[in-house]
Amino acid sequence: MKKMERLLLTGCMALILTGCSLLEDTNDVLTYVNQSTQYVSKVSSFAQDLPSLSGNAITDRQAQRQLKEELQTMEEDILSFNEQKAPKIVSDLHDQMITQNEKLREGINGMQAQLIDGRLTPQFLHDSGMMRTIEQITGIYNQIQQFGGE
Repeated sequence: MKKMERLLLTGCMALILTGCSLLEDTNDVLTYVNQSTQYVSKVSSFAQDLPSLSGNAITDRQAQRQLKEELQTMEEDILSFNEQKAPKIVSDLHDQMITQNEKLREGINGMQAQLIDGRLTPQFLHDSGMMRTIEQITGIYNQIQQFGGE
């Protein structure tokens, strides 16, 4: 009988520990989804402002300064997001997001170089592919969101 009680107790403990692990994993995923939501909100806002800001920066020094600040802020946000530890269940999507973020950083760096050299043109934004990259980031985010139950 004692063996049976021990076996039952061991089984109950295993179930409790497994349940705690599942709860922790769920919390990690929800935290990651919330952080992704905040990040993609910043990316979307950046995408909305970028065309007019870059267009104005071609001829307006104040707009150039503002664009430089926005580009720097976005680059910092990208680096911060990329450093996050993603839960295992969304790690592939996080890796895809990092890949797209690096493409966006390349576009940002190119735009910064154009600004510094005074060669920014209206065509640069189109040619850089930054807007397509932002669409890709949003698409990946939509997949991540599904893990948060939204």
